[in-house]
Amino acid sequence: MLDAAALDAVLLSLRVAIVATLCSLPFAVGVAWLLARRRFWGHSALSALVHLPLVLPPVVTGYLLLLAFGRQGWIGGAFAEIGIVFAFRWTGAALAAAIMGFPLMVRAIRLSIEAVDPGLEEAAATLGAGRWGVFCRVTLPLIAPGLLAGVVMGFAKAMGEFGATITFVANIPGETQTLPSAIYAFLQVPGGEGAALRLVAVALALSVGAVLLSEWLARRMAARVAA
Repeated sequence: MLDAAALDAVLLSLRVAIVATLCSLPFAVGVAWLLARRRFWGHSALSALVHLPLVLPPVVTGYLLLLAFGRQGWIGGAFAEIGIVFAFRWTGAALAAAIMGFPLMVRAIRLSIEAVDPGLEEAAATLGAGRWGVFCRVTLPLIAPGLLAGVVMGFAKAMGEFGATITFVANIPGETQTLPSAIYAFLQVPGGEGAALRLVAVALALSVGAVLLSEWLARRMAARVAA
């Protein structure tokens, strides 16, 4: 059984992962479409910027977030004036998780968009559909499996994020202590291996469940697209 602290860490991780995934998904779709369908000055720079969190050490990403979104940061200070605080809050953990998972979401969705025949979109446009209508009625249904893959990858990354999160929001029980942070904390305490092992089992169960659910949904979506 999980004690109260461990259960709080699991629930907080789920909240952080869900918020991070849902908030970053619209931006990931927009950036993926831009990279897949448009060629412009700075295209390569934008692609490199999007994928930067994948190659930077997570601690560096967390420190940059602290500089930018801390209470004295040039972005965090503006948000703090309207009552939104990121540093050392669960909202900061969600922000860090979203940024770390964003490149994985963009890449999966971009590959799906690039696999769609542009002729289908052009045909819909010639029949009178606007750009938004073409995207919603043609592109979006065709990229649904890739979109789902991006969501699952982003969610999994958010659930497992550790380095950037602990650097940006620390490891405060009940406030910023996510599942990976709780496992790390238990491993630092003599006799905490049992609690850490139980949390590892929970993490495995959540990961396997997410993968199985995504596979089932992907088959449903693929069948609908084929029909």
